[in-house]
Parts: sequence; C-alpha cells; structure tokens
Amino acid sequence: MAMLRGGLIQMGLKAPTEQSPQAIRQAMLQAHRPLIEQAGARGVQVLCFQEVFTQPYFCPSQDTKWYAAAEPIPGPTTEEMQSYAKKYGMVIVVPIYEADPVAGIYYNTAAVIDADGSYLGKYRKTHIPQVAGFWEKFFFKPGASQWPVFKTRFCKLGVYICYDRHFPEGWRALALNGAEYIVNPSATVAGLSEYLWKLEQPASAAANGCWIGAINRVGRELPWDIGEFYGQSYFVNPKGQIEAIASRDKDELLVHDMDMGLVQEIRNRWQFFRDRRPEVYGPLTAAE
Repeated sequence: MAMLRGGLIQMGLKAPTEQSPQAIRQAMLQAHRPLIEQAGARGVQVLCFQEVFTQPYFCPSQDTKWYAAAEPIPGPTTEEMQSYAKKYGMVIVVPIYEADPVAGIYYNTAAVIDADGSYLGKYRKTHIPQVAGFWEKFFFKPGASQWPVFKTRFCKLGVYICYDRHFPEGWRALALNGAEYIVNPSATVAGLSEYLWKLEQPASAAANGCWIGAINRVGRELPWDIGEFYGQSYFVNPKGQIEAIASRDKDELLVHDMDMGLVQEIRNRWQFFRDRRPEVYGPLTAAE
C-alpha cells in the first residue's frame, strides 16, 4: 500500500472565555485557517483537529452558556471545512460540539469530510466522563454510532474521541470494522493521566495493527485552569512506535508520512484477529 500523509493541528485558545461561544468560534477558525492552508500546501491527505476545536474545553463548568456553542452537522463549520477539503483534495476530520435536531440534545462529535468535499458522516463520542473538572455528562449525550469506519479517498478511517481512548473495546471494534488509521482528538491536561498519553494509544495501535493519530490542545484555559493542556500530538505506527510528535506548548501542524503497508504486515505477523475468542467473552458485555 501507498504512503499516507497525515496532518494533526494542536492549538491554544484564542479568545477569552468571557466572550460568546460565537465569537470564540470565529477566533478559533481564524487561527486554524492558515494551518489548514499550510496542510493543503504540504500535501496532507488526512487532516484532523483537536476535540471541540472551535471552543474552549468548557466542561470544568456546568454553565448552560456553552450550549450555545453547539451547531448542527452539517452546518457552518463543517461546510467551511468541506470547501477546504475540495480545494486541496484533503480528507478533514472536524471535531465540534453538535446540536441534535431534537432541542436540548447535544453530542461531542467529529464530522468526516472526504477529499472531494463530500460529507461522509460522523462519529459521536461514546464514553462520557463525569468526574471533578470533567463534567461532560452535563454537556454531552453518549453516542451510539456503531463504530463507523469511513471509506475515504485515501484510507479506511476511524474516529475515537478523548476519554474513549481508555476503553480498548472501541479501538478493537473500529479495527474489526476495517479501520487502518484512527484519529483520537482529545483535550487532556498534565497530572494524573499524562503518563497514559504515550501508553494507551501505542498499546492500542499494536493490539489492533493500525496507525493512530493522537491530538491534544495546548496551554491553560481560564477561569477554570484545571491544568496545562500539554500538546504532544503524535503519530504511532502499527508496531506501537511513536514516529512523530509535536511540541508541548505551541500551536503546531504536525505532518507525517505513514507507511500503510505496515497495517497488513503487522496484522499478518501477530494474527491477533485470528486468535480472538469472542465466543468466550460474553461476560465482558453482560448487563450488570
């Protein structure tokens, strides 16, 4: 298989949280546009942004103000990204706060745009935390999207979002559905789980014989200041080896060429899918 040129954009917040969600969205889009253009100029084939990329990570609060940050999919942000995708022949994964057509229902979602600008579908975050500083159940309904894998122009693409990464079942489900490359847009801060950042995705890449692109934001976000978003977005290969990593504290477009031939090579070598025993795993999914 051919090489796949991936791009990951990590970024700090570009407007005070006192401003309206609409103003913050415009500031974040304005800051992203030059890097999107740069990605297109550098021949990136699959580009992904961080979790809820047009907004702060507002989940340390329980403020209904942030419901106004949600927008429909398709909608204004995804439509703008469709124009960039078509312009550059580039697949774009667009993680935003989604407003469902049913009033008062919101999801943490990533839309997937193909290289011709067409909207392929979306993944809604499946696992929603509810712990101090991460009151996500206040803002997001859990998704139930059956682990979609998107057949883009360049690869079979899966999406897993932030807290999802702690649950190996979803990585496996995406791989079994055909994913060769999985992106994991995130918002994670220094402290308790930082050591897991370079442990879980490499382990999942090795266990499933796929490439993973992990994206984190950077900086501190006031007034909550739950910690430093430590960047270090990276690409990890199907062997579980990190091949390229971004800085800790800077806005950055990380570009890397992935050898997609490794997917089949590693899966043939380890044969984890052949040796699975799903018939004995029933207790793992039994209702309590």
